[in-house]
Amino acid sequence: MDSGFYAAAAGLKAQGQALEVAAHNLANINTTGFRGQQTTFQSLLALARPAVSNPFTLATNNYGVLEGAQLDLTAGTLTTTGNPLDVGIEGRGFFVIDTPRGTRYTRNGSFQVAASGELMTAAGDAVQGTTGRIQVPPGQVTISPDGTVSVNGTIAGQIRLADFPAGTRLVSEGGTLLSAPAGSEQPAANSALRQAALESSNVNAIGSVTTLIGVQREFEMLGRAMSLFDTEFNHIAASELAKV
Repeated sequence: MDSGFYAAAAGLKAQGQALEVAAHNLANINTTGFRGQQTTFQSLLALARPAVSNPFTLATNNYGVLEGAQLDLTAGTLTTTGNPLDVGIEGRGFFVIDTPRGTRYTRNGSFQVAASGELMTAAGDAVQGTTGRIQVPPGQVTISPDGTVSVNGTIAGQIRLADFPAGTRLVSEGGTLLSAPAGSEQPAANSALRQAALESSNVNAIGSVTTLIGVQREFEMLGRAMSLFDTEFNHIAASELAKV
């Protein structure tokens, strides 16, 4: 089998995965607190031998594959909403959320008060405070930069913010929820909250459209290459097998 066929197949798979990431970024361009993902590629040498002396053999067997997708942690823009339960973060911190799957993290501060009085996300997950869940009684809500939640001047709790050491791998779970390795969380030392504001997605519209178009073209080009290899193999089979 021609090495070029395998290279085209590997490239087609990698570009297909990259296309999914690019489309997901673009679809969430208006999602509050969304963190875009950036694809990274690596080369995979499709030979078992540790040393290859022939440069041509090395080149034709060096396949490009998708290494993974990393979160872009740059901040989005804070926009004033006027809703006292909307909260934006200035700095690197993340809100800490209780979900059925365990503790998760987000930059989406679109909160609400449940019928039970708990401070919740729009999806119905509890927002963690520094001493547990936050009960918000009826009244005028004030949220200070340090996360202290007050109702009619009485403190109801303090919103907990988390940060992570540089290099910590945060994993998107769809939407705006992120998971982190166990034990990696630490207090967010240099973050502050802004009440009545929300952070926009950090996905750049123009850049995302350009990326999507580029990946689509690469995908189509590799698809045509696969088709050409298939045609060549059929031709060889028809002409050579007849001589056997």
